[in-house]
Amino acid sequence: MHDDRAVGTETTNERGTRGLRARRRSKFERRAEHAIATRHAFRYLAMATIVLSAGAAVLVWAVDRRDFPTVGDAFWWALQTLSTVGYGDVVPHSTWGRAVGSVVIVLGVTFLAMLTAAITSYFIAADQERREAEVERMRGRRAVDRDAQLAEILERLRAIEGRLGSRDGG
Repeated sequence: MHDDRAVGTETTNERGTRGLRARRRSKFERRAEHAIATRHAFRYLAMATIVLSAGAAVLVWAVDRRDFPTVGDAFWWALQTLSTVGYGDVVPHSTWGRAVGSVVIVLGVTFLAMLTAAITSYFIAADQERREAEVERMRGRRAVDRDAQLAEILERLRAIEGRLGSRDGG
């Protein structure tokens, strides 16, 4: 199929779709930034883990009833797989069960990476706040020292001007 539109042109629908994606991405990014800034990222990650575990449990239970006869067994498998523990006591044997398992493994590794990043950012932020407070304290001390030095220089300059004035005028 040939597209007769000129290069660089887009339809109103395409612009609207692109704009909608940008707004959605921005909303997600704003929420993520807010969660990190307010140090609530762990809460969101824990909630995501519960939701993903429940979703994966129901999905694997639905596609592999032989290996997961109860939702409880499926939830146990999903939680241990998502947390990358993987005891091996319950495993999927069907193709669809393994496909779900593969996705859950990738999500588990991603979750751990995000959790590590959230904890690390918390420690970095705390250290950064401490360092900024130290810098401000030192700046304040330097400003006091600088003001004292400037006052001393001004006093000495006035004394020099006074001597020069009495020498020229007298």
